[in-house]
Amino acid sequence: MIEITTGTLEERIIKLLQKTYPIAVVDIKNELNVSRDMVIRSLKKFQIKGIVRLEPLPDKTYVRLLRHDFSFIGKKRQRKFIKHRTGKKKQDTNEYDGFMYS
Repeated sequence: MIEITTGTLEERIIKLLQKTYPIAVVDIKNELNVSRDMVIRSLKKFQIKGIVRLEPLPDKTYVRLLRHDFSFIGKKRQRKFIKHRTGKKKQDTNEYDGFMYS
């Protein structure tokens, strides 16, 4: 079992590889909106660990996922805080419908 920390670039790459096959390095770069060097660096780490295989062709480099036994560890956190309303909206009891100036 390979443990991947949630919220990292590695997690995003692995989930994209699980969802889409075949996929090129350029497609991963465009899908995740990160630089090509960051994607290549992560994929080389995965290749050393035996998780993926890079298959270079003359025009593109394709990525093949070799293992499928991943465990994503860490807390699942929400990226943006959501403010929840509680109760009813209070109405102003001092409403005055007369002239603004006297």
